[in-house]
Amino acid sequence: MKKRLRKTDLTLIILSYNTQFWLKKTLETLKEFYLDKTKYNIKTIVVDNGSTDGSVEMVKKNISWVELIETGENLGFAGGNNVALKKVESRYAMLLNSDLEFKPESNLDILVEYMDKHPKTGAITPKIEFVNGKIDPACHRGEPTLWASLTYFAKLESLFPKSRTFGQYHQSFKDLGSHHTIDACSGATLMVRKSAMDKVGFLDDRFFMYAEDLDWCRRFRDKGYEIVYHPQAKIVHHKYKSGIKSSSKKIAKTTNKYFYDTMLAYYDKHYVNKYPKFIRTLIRYYINIKKEGF
Repeated sequence: MKKRLRKTDLTLIILSYNTQFWLKKTLETLKEFYLDKTKYNIKTIVVDNGSTDGSVEMVKKNISWVELIETGENLGFAGGNNVALKKVESRYAMLLNSDLEFKPESNLDILVEYMDKHPKTGAITPKIEFVNGKIDPACHRGEPTLWASLTYFAKLESLFPKSRTFGQYHQSFKDLGSHHTIDACSGATLMVRKSAMDKVGFLDDRFFMYAEDLDWCRRFRDKGYEIVYHPQAKIVHHKYKSGIKSSSKKIAKTTNKYFYDTMLAYYDKHYVNKYPKFIRTLIRYYINIKKEGF
C-alpha cells in the first residue's frame, strides 16, 4: 500500500536579484532557526530574477533543499514572485525577502496557527526588526490616503507618532507589542491564505518595484479579509542592501525612480477618480522634484 504524501502547509517564496551573500544568510538562518524546528510541512522556493552575481550557482551547489526557479530576466518584485505564487498548492504562501535573518524568535508556526484559528485573516506579517532592534515601520502600514501621505512626508507623523490624526501612514498610534489588524504590511515578510489569494488574485505586476504589497493588502481588505500584524514572531531585516539607500549610486537612483513613479501608479489605480484633476498634477509635480533632486 502506497504511503500518502502529507499535504504542504506553507510554501515560502524567496525572490532574489543579485543578492548572493544575503540570500545565503537568509537560507542558512531560515533552516537553522525555523525549518529544522517546525511541526508543519514546508516547501521553500527560491526565484532568481535574472541574477548575474553567481546566486544561482551558489544555490545549486550549497542549498539542495529548495526548489530553484530561474526567470532568466528581471521581472520585478511582483512579476518574479507571481511565477512562484502560481505554483502554490499549500494552504498558505509567504513572501520573504532575500536580505532577512532568522533568529530563535522567528517562529512562523505562530502565524500559521493564528491563520488556522482566524479564517477571516487573509494575510499576516511577523514583526520585522532592523539589526538595532527597532521595528521596520513598513511591516505596520496604514492605507496611503492623501492625508496619511501628506502628514508622513511633512514629517508630522515623526513629530506626533501616537496621534491618530498624524500617525495614519504607519498606524504608529497602535500597540506594537500586541497583535492586531492593520491596513497593509511589507512584502518582505507577507503570509497569505491560498483560498483568499484565489479570490483576490496575484500581485499586480504593473508595480515593478514598491507598492505591490500595499495594493495586494488593499485588495484582500476589499474582499472582506483582515490583514494582521503579529509581533510574537520576529525576523531581522538587513534593509536597503539593494534599494534607495544602496551604496551603489546607480542602483539607488534607479530604485528612487521606481519608488516615486509607483506613488503615482498607486494613486492612478485607487484614487484618480475620487479627486479633482489638479490633485494628480500636484502629485506629479512633487514626484518630479523629488526625482530631479536625488
